Amino acid sequence: MQSHFQNLLDKVYEIHDIDKALGVLSWDKETNMPKAGTEARIQQMTTLRRLSHGKFTADEMGELIEKAANETADLPYESDEASLIRYLRRSYAEARQLPPEFVRRVSEVSGKAHPAWVEARENNDFAHFQPHLEEVLQLVKEMAELLGYEDEKYDPLLDQYEHGMKTAEVRATFNAVKEALVPLREAIVERGSQVDDGLVHQPFPVDKQKAFARYIADAVGYDFSRGHLGTVVHPFATSFSRNDARITTRWYPDFLNPSLFGTLHESGHAMYEQGTHPNLARTPLARGTSSGIHESQSRMIENVVGRSLGFWQAHYPKLQSLFPEQLGNHDVNAFYRAINKVQPSYIRVEADELTYNFHIILRFELEQAMLNGELAIADLPTAWNDKMQELLGVVPPTDTEGCLQDVHWTRPGFGYFPTYALGNLYAAQFYETAVSQNPTIAEEMAQGKTDALLTWLRKKIHQYGRKFTPAELVQKATGESLTYEPFIRYVTEKFSEIYEL
Repeated sequence: MQSHFQNLLDKVYEIHDIDKALGVLSWDKETNMPKAGTEARIQQMTTLRRLSHGKFTADEMGELIEKAANETADLPYESDEASLIRYLRRSYAEARQLPPEFVRRVSEVSGKAHPAWVEARENNDFAHFQPHLEEVLQLVKEMAELLGYEDEKYDPLLDQYEHGMKTAEVRATFNAVKEALVPLREAIVERGSQVDDGLVHQPFPVDKQKAFARYIADAVGYDFSRGHLGTVVHPFATSFSRNDARITTRWYPDFLNPSLFGTLHESGHAMYEQGTHPNLARTPLARGTSSGIHESQSRMIENVVGRSLGFWQAHYPKLQSLFPEQLGNHDVNAFYRAINKVQPSYIRVEADELTYNFHIILRFELEQAMLNGELAIADLPTAWNDKMQELLGVVPPTDTEGCLQDVHWTRPGFGYFPTYALGNLYAAQFYETAVSQNPTIAEEMAQGKTDALLTWLRKKIHQYGRKFTPAELVQKATGESLTYEPFIRYVTEKFSEIYEL
């Protein structure tokens, strides 16, 4: 006779497989599917979401969780079994708060909103996307009420992505970061522009960009034998197992940064899931523990590694060999300065490290305003531009470069954006701790190598998947709770050197 825990695992495996099949359909929809297949694909995905949600929220599942919990009650807190029970209990309680009819509407509304957003973005036509965003906002409001909250309406939405984090806590952290970064940005502006990034704004044949993207992803530790690089409008990473973690990027024929740093960014995400422990396979623990922690891995590979001087001293010759006419007359120091130029930009994913967090603060504040009824969707373009002027000193010339640039609002994903900035803070804290524990990491980084760093990340972060909450994992890895101070130290030292402050 099987144990209660094994019975639970059998059910978890079944739901996991449905979810991953759904993920494959979603991947194909974004990368390969003909546009005419959209309606049928939405129906297929809606059916799978309904099946998965129904199986997970059934009374039987709750009974299985509790029987398995009683059976494994004496196991250590850090055991795989106890960790899975904790995660399932919390997820089950939350999922039961979302009725099947609501889940169905989320799938349908999101499925129609995405292609509408793609078209609106291509044509700079916010009015085309507006009714879809209004439907998404209605779902967001319903979700907040269904999940429930004690303090702020935004709290349960944020908790979906960064469990245990409160809106007030994020607001205070962001305000402190803003207070620290504004003087640094102003000092750079006052110093005057000393960095020319014209060398990355040249014709770069896409076929050679693709060749270098594969080279550089492999160089940082992304395993192509368990991965794949695809092309999309908005880059993302996804995994169907630790042995099938895929990345995407986009190619600009006259700008190198998007494909280069998009590839590094998504590689960081995928490497996290490639590094989860094999014992967690086919369970929800075989994923990153939160969006913020996940983002810390992508931002670390993209920025801490991918925008460092040592990294390019090692890999710039390969880039030059592919683009001799564009880069042959520019040394590595010029390239390093170009890819680290501080300049307020319209596009979040192309922002420099110093100003990136302002893009997130903007979205964080606008989401709250929309959710609380303080901002009508029709007024979003104007509000967006006003915030850009306030925080970054620039105004996007089009909505395509403004409020239509991100894919996130095609689904009820309010609460996700803050995790991008939290990821920057986690990344700096993890890296500072890693180097203090193993100085070899910094020595290797100066030579463009990431082996020691990746070993530390595998041991301290990746292997655990979702076994621990974000707060528990940060405490376990660094010995303290989240702090923004390592990030401030990192960017202050880096940009003070570049701009000779």
